[in-house]
Amino acid sequence: MEKQSPIGFFDSGLGGISVLKGTMRLLPGEDYVYYGDSANAPYGIRTVERVQALSRHAAEFLLEKGAKALVIACNTATSAAAAMLREEYPELAIIGTEPAVKPAVQAHPGGRILVMATAMTLQEQKFFDLWGQFRDEADIVPVPCTGLMEFVERGIRSGPELETFLLEKLEPYTKVPVDAVVLGCTHYPFLTDAIRRVVGSVPKIYDSADGVARQLGRRLEEQGLLNDRKNCGTVTFFNSSEDEALLRLSRTLLETE
Repeated sequence: MEKQSPIGFFDSGLGGISVLKGTMRLLPGEDYVYYGDSANAPYGIRTVERVQALSRHAAEFLLEKGAKALVIACNTATSAAAAMLREEYPELAIIGTEPAVKPAVQAHPGGRILVMATAMTLQEQKFFDLWGQFRDEADIVPVPCTGLMEFVERGIRSGPELETFLLEKLEPYTKVPVDAVVLGCTHYPFLTDAIRRVVGSVPKIYDSADGVARQLGRRLEEQGLLNDRKNCGTVTFFNSSEDEALLRLSRTLLETE
């Protein structure tokens, strides 16, 4: 592996672009290859075994493209497949994504914190371990949001259909004051404005992008693989779907503030 080699990102679809954007802010000199598995999305409704198989395929695809590190830019795939991939590629820096519960609890000790995520993410042992680590420090409330990531895949980030969906998912949990909302799926940051309209102005909203970027930077530095060039790198998108519109939407999401 060389410093000039790209960093590989994969997700069940387009949500991981939110993590990619955070990484590009911290590591602008790197090249990136992004693989979205929209043909098999959403991962949250699939079995653990199926998610593992899809994650292995995504990893192999990115390694064939010369990736020097892998970012699993998907909470569901991280829960199901991160340990497996690390065992299969022990020398490779593999960075997973998990809900940003720790910074939320640290900022709101004793507070009420909603964790929005897919049902699979909330049912996996990884989340139970995370919840167990902080349950005595805050009231951590899981909020299953199966179906929400599909709005991003369809390019819908606002409007009555989305707001109705969010009201149905969140309103039962907002009758009691909420201090923070953790976005436990990488698609959800693209819906922050719509989520804000439902939960109100008080709760702080957290996502995982900055934490992933910092961890990736540390691992690359440890391995001597940080690209030290000064000019900005490139991003190349691939998708398992044959729908060319998804590649155009990928670029649009990357460029959206």
